[in-house]
Amino acid sequence: MAAVVDSVPSSRSSVVGRRSAWALAGASVVGGLLLAVIWSSYLVDDSIGQNVADGVLRHSAETSAIGGTTGAAIFAFVSGFAGTFTACNFAVFGALPQVTGAERSRWTAPLATLGWIVGGMLAVSVAYGFVGVLIGSDLPQLSTRVIGNGMPERLLQSVVAFGVIGLIFVFLGLGSLGLIPDPLAARPRARSLVLGALIGGFLIGRPYPLFHKLADWAVATHNPFAGALTFGLQSLGNILVVGLLGFLMAVLGGGALGRWIAARPRRASAMAGVALLALGAFLVIYWDVRLPAAFGYGWFPTMPWNN
Repeated sequence: MAAVVDSVPSSRSSVVGRRSAWALAGASVVGGLLLAVIWSSYLVDDSIGQNVADGVLRHSAETSAIGGTTGAAIFAFVSGFAGTFTACNFAVFGALPQVTGAERSRWTAPLATLGWIVGGMLAVSVAYGFVGVLIGSDLPQLSTRVIGNGMPERLLQSVVAFGVIGLIFVFLGLGSLGLIPDPLAARPRARSLVLGALIGGFLIGRPYPLFHKLADWAVATHNPFAGALTFGLQSLGNILVVGLLGFLMAVLGGGALGRWIAARPRRASAMAGVALLALGAFLVIYWDVRLPAAFGYGWFPTMPWNN
């Protein structure tokens, strides 16, 4: 069952002219940089994320206690959905071209692609929930200590996790544009699994307050299966919007965009490369440059709305 129509190029040639591919790569990195500059954590974390979670749960997601395993499962999925646009999850949109690039003649093709992505995602998030509970309060992500210049120790895990994931996104993006050898070029299912695993890995660095609350609850249960369940549901909530949007675009995308891609199927690879490069650059710049700069480690421009 074909999940993608020529969605990744041969490692020997670019999906567009080589000069054009480098231009796309440069523009993508600049786009990621600009996104990191203008990003408002207050807007996406509080105004959007917090309000969405409060509205769906019908109570304060941040202050109300999590009631039992069923309550935790609901909280996990809703808080994951509410955190769709946070800086620790926004790069999930890098998966969108992978799903929309699926074959449009059969609705099962984009669904299969999405299934491979979700499978890779759950493999990581469920495993992390299980192991995280076993590690318990020693998990750096749950630390309340601060280091130099008042930087929370738990953010060090964010810096490392998102930096690594961002660099892998960049590697995959360059491969999709044909600018470097791509070991996944002829393996669309493996590419979907890897992309899903990276999305599941977002939990490893996530400092999002509602996820922190969920992780505290899971550790307090001393039940690794509770951690596996709730972390998996959080990831499913994270990818809900992208999954539905990508599936609908793939199935119903018979308009101008669909015809434009169908004219040259490798255009899907170019779209994937641009998305992965831009979002990979965003992850690296935001978490490894902007975040440390906020605590006096280096410099990064600060917009008035982020003061």
